[in-house]
Amino acid sequence: MNNLLIVLARALRRHRWLALLGGAFILSSLGNGLTQVVVFGQLLRWHAPAATLTFAYMLATLPGFFGSLLGERLCRRVPPLRLLIMTELLGLFALLSPMLGLLYHNLPAMLVVQSVEALLGGMSYPALTLIFKQGLSTEELPAATGMETLIFASQVLLGTGLGVLLFEVLDPLTLLSIDALSFVAAALLLAVTATQFPLRPRRPAVAPPGPIGIRWRGLPGLQQRSLLLLPALAAVGSPAMALLPAIAQQIRPDDATGLALPLLFARSLGQLCGPLLLNGDTLPLYAKSNMRLLLCMGVFLAAYGALPLLGGQPAAALGVIFVAHLASNVVFALGTFSILAYFPAEQISGASAKAWRWQAVTSALATAIAAGLASEWGAARALYCVSLTFLAAVAFILARYRQ
Repeated sequence: MNNLLIVLARALRRHRWLALLGGAFILSSLGNGLTQVVVFGQLLRWHAPAATLTFAYMLATLPGFFGSLLGERLCRRVPPLRLLIMTELLGLFALLSPMLGLLYHNLPAMLVVQSVEALLGGMSYPALTLIFKQGLSTEELPAATGMETLIFASQVLLGTGLGVLLFEVLDPLTLLSIDALSFVAAALLLAVTATQFPLRPRRPAVAPPGPIGIRWRGLPGLQQRSLLLLPALAAVGSPAMALLPAIAQQIRPDDATGLALPLLFARSLGQLCGPLLLNGDTLPLYAKSNMRLLLCMGVFLAAYGALPLLGGQPAAALGVIFVAHLASNVVFALGTFSILAYFPAEQISGASAKAWRWQAVTSALATAIAAGLASEWGAARALYCVSLTFLAAVAFILARYRQ
């Protein structure tokens, strides 16, 4: 079975720059995960209301809209690796915000870093996809999907896993100091990557060099559908993920941190394992299958829907969250592969930036609705209402663009 893990391992042996790039992003993601643990852990310690916890998730997504606009434009003027180095250094300076929040018990300062990280994530995503498209052959694109999945999951798998273990042992300022070191190390590795990256795309250019913009009406149906997959996942998944800390608080009000942080770790473990079980040779087939996509989203919602019914049993709760994100990140992998596979190199940064923007707006809208309903109905009822409504909408949209 030619799964993504095997395809990725082959590409890493073939391309030294890919291994360096992956190492840099794993270090950066480690820091981002630690930041997430510090922010949400401290908010739970301060007994922040459910609406604030949900709003914190929205702040971690919406600024990505503006970041992707900026990243798309910068990709036309700045080499993508240089842009990635810049975002790492900006992320380092952003850590001043939670440090001040901790020192002065300031909730807004704790939340600001979520927005900055979302902004920088939106800036870096078009550059990252452009690097993959330029540096890898068509046959190696599943390896790029595997690498993106590894980067995405390591943020919480390593960062949250380490953070959960150390949150009760080290003070939050020490964790943020470790976070800062990870950003510095990532920037240095990216600088080394730039010396190893091929100077020219591996495939001959068929259009003027440099990224160009795209227009929805001028795209064929397959490309339009590719742009919709990540926003569709955000619509279904964002309310559930945003409400996770609030649900933990509702299930176990006296020890919400002790439940919520392990759940975040289980979430990331599922995010890592799901896509790596896919067969790289069948990615195009799976990416075009509405039934498989909707089944994965349905499993995700069923698992999250079961969480409030488990009565706070830790093992069962960890299991259902793991299964939920095992399913959801299959959709994530297929969405990222679709963009890489069905857009040419000169359009890839524009396409990925557009998908990121739509994903950010959809996530923010769904999260805002969930936050409003959570304050009135409670986290569990808000989860059932919002997620099922968006799942029905996604089914209708995918039927409209079925292949």
